[in-house]
Amino acid sequence: MPGGAPAMPDSFKERLARGVFSTVLRLAAPAYFLRLFLRGRQEPLYAAHPAERFGFGAAIEPGSVWVHAVSLGETRAAAALVERLRQERPGLRLLLTHTTATGREAGRALLRDGDTQRWLPFDTPGAVRRFLRRTRPSVGVLMETEIWPNLQHEALKAGVPMMLANARLSARSLRRGEKFKALLAPAARSLRLALAQTAEDADRLRQAGVADVRVSGNLKFDLQPDEALLARGRDWRAGLNRPVVMLAVSREGEEAAMLSAWQAATRARAQAGSPLLLIVPRHPQRFDEIAAMVTEAGLTLARRSAFGSSDIATPPLSAGVADVWLGDSMREMALYYGLADVALLGGSFEPLGGQNLIETAACGVPLFMGPHTFNFAEAAELSLQAGAARRVQTLPQALDDALALLTKPEEREAMAAAATAFAAAHRGAAARMAAPILELAAA
Repeated sequence: MPGGAPAMPDSFKERLARGVFSTVLRLAAPAYFLRLFLRGRQEPLYAAHPAERFGFGAAIEPGSVWVHAVSLGETRAAAALVERLRQERPGLRLLLTHTTATGREAGRALLRDGDTQRWLPFDTPGAVRRFLRRTRPSVGVLMETEIWPNLQHEALKAGVPMMLANARLSARSLRRGEKFKALLAPAARSLRLALAQTAEDADRLRQAGVADVRVSGNLKFDLQPDEALLARGRDWRAGLNRPVVMLAVSREGEEAAMLSAWQAATRARAQAGSPLLLIVPRHPQRFDEIAAMVTEAGLTLARRSAFGSSDIATPPLSAGVADVWLGDSMREMALYYGLADVALLGGSFEPLGGQNLIETAACGVPLFMGPHTFNFAEAAELSLQAGAARRVQTLPQALDDALALLTKPEEREAMAAAATAFAAAHRGAAARMAAPILELAAA
């Protein structure tokens, strides 16, 4: 097998585990379908194209490069890889799959004539076989951490080489995987290649059973912020005449803690020139929930969705005096980072592993992170060493330190410059990943 050693035959225990797993999924299929329907009431895209979830859909011309990006973060990382693949192989046809609505929505921007976008099928043998028969890709590229027992088993039988790109595996995930080793070990062995973000990720992937693992870096460093949006955000910031503290890509539990800490920290400040709090949640289905939190806390709120298009010169006058702005729009992170003087990293103040701190650095925004950054462990440590970020233990402490930094412009500017340099220094992963992907596609 080019690109890796031949996969070992599955043991009886492993075949039994996959059979039990498949039976459970088949029994759960009605509940899964109902869940999609109910989720579609809030996010209509979830209810769109339901047959694709079970492997149905029009047949396409064989030979596409298949990239699976489960959600928004993986899709954004895939953008840098897809761009490089197109540079190296003009005319490349892309098959792009997702699991979440935010991933599928963001993925639309990556499509060109001849490309196809689908939902990843439910991981039952029949659904996966139908999907593979209708798409017949030349290679399957799973972004970051996606491993599916039936998907990879059926791809191996169909002769579709599967690999992980931008791969990461935390120590916690490796330990959890040991509990389901009979199910996951064959899937790991079936991978032809894993392109790991770090040496530590590579070591853990080898322990999980992947034969061929190479360290290639993190694609998120290759993402360039939208310069037009970044400039627009900076223009908006200049017109505010007040500093902006951003809670970036926040998760459950963090917004309430932030609002409480914000009230305590800013109660004594006069309204004129007082800082503005900008909250940008990770999940769009929580926008209304967080808006209600703000108003229930007695703070005045302005929602980005009420401002109009991103090319307006200035936000409404009423927004300029609000206590809190809610970033309730999609694909405008560069706009929000352009607005921010300093940011707090969402997902790092609860045990959730943190969000993408690389994008913060690329936009030149000083960052305070909490103790939980295991999803971006190496990037977090490198950013700390570079002086682009600082780590604190609690969200109130992060807010206090961020507000203090606003009073020290030279120190803040030095952190901003360090952030930009840090992001630039680690680019190049897309080029390192594109060549082996295309080699497998041509094998």
